[in-house]
Amino acid sequence: MTDHAGGLPGYAERFTEPEGYLDFARYGPPSRDVLEATAAALATSAEADHTTVDELMRAEPRARAAAGRLAGRDAAHVALLPNASTGLFHAAFGLAGGAVLVPAADFPANHYPWRRSAALGRAVPRWLDAAPTPDAVRAALSDEVVAVSVSAVDFRTGYRADLAGLREVIGDRLLIVDAMQAFGVAELPWQAADVVVAGGQKWLRASWATGFAALSDRALERLEPTLSGWTGVTDVGVFDDVEHPPAPGALRWSITNLSPVTAAAFAVALELVESSGVAAIEAHVARRVDELIEAVREAGGEVLSPVAPGERAGIVSFAVPGTDPARIAKALHEHGVTPSVRADSVRLSAHASTTRGAVERVRAALGSLR
Repeated sequence: MTDHAGGLPGYAERFTEPEGYLDFARYGPPSRDVLEATAAALATSAEADHTTVDELMRAEPRARAAAGRLAGRDAAHVALLPNASTGLFHAAFGLAGGAVLVPAADFPANHYPWRRSAALGRAVPRWLDAAPTPDAVRAALSDEVVAVSVSAVDFRTGYRADLAGLREVIGDRLLIVDAMQAFGVAELPWQAADVVVAGGQKWLRASWATGFAALSDRALERLEPTLSGWTGVTDVGVFDDVEHPPAPGALRWSITNLSPVTAAAFAVALELVESSGVAAIEAHVARRVDELIEAVREAGGEVLSPVAPGERAGIVSFAVPGTDPARIAKALHEHGVTPSVRADSVRLSAHASTTRGAVERVRAALGSLR
């Protein structure tokens, strides 16, 4: 374990992941706060009485409020979800028709909802064979396009989408954003989007089965609550054997009650991000990314991520010419570094608890390849 000297003060000491952990774009090890909140909620549930369930359920509005504050929305425009994919399916099945512009190289979580929507005769995907820049999106628009669905940060390279630019280009169309690789680690204009979905297991460090969707009024007006369940309607506690109308606001996306244990963990994780500030987290990550890029270049590596700070987030993807990524990974593992390994590249992702020691481990590992 590391003492996190060199991490973001007031934040880093709440985590205990090994010094060389650089795989936050895959999974962000949760804080001690999250572990304690999870244990406390489970312990309470183990001694349940007539007040327990209602008490535990109070974690959900707390988490919704925190997510809303970070997304620039009020709690009425936020719904908790078990993951980001559920939110994307809500959006895809909520569109009655038209075409949705989707980057062909995006993460599959932003592909399958639209494929399934098309199979049901609803919205159909139109694939964008380019990075989703405002210019590329403008060139691909047509009257049939009713929405654009993009990742805020590309999972391969860390490319940061220009959400404000996309909003300006698409006009009144819906902008649907998978914020999985960005939320909590990159300050972006989330209010430019009509739908923002994110899971908590990566940069928010809340572990699995946590997530949310933040919806604009335009999204609430245009997206049918096709996947709404018994908790997504008015008068949830009235069991009168008739269909109730959808709940007001984002709660119409609720399918059933979620775990109050994971809601408690999610609330704590979101509030920890708030207390440190996304700007401070982002600034620390940017410094570490700069150092990682320098270490890769010193070893003769080719950086595949954008190098301009305004164009990237916390991800550094690279290759070393003439060297198999599996061999690079082996060297990194031998020096206590945890990366993600692809067939053609290696991905490193730093967070606010990442220290200079992690960078030195990468430098030593890549140096050993010589």
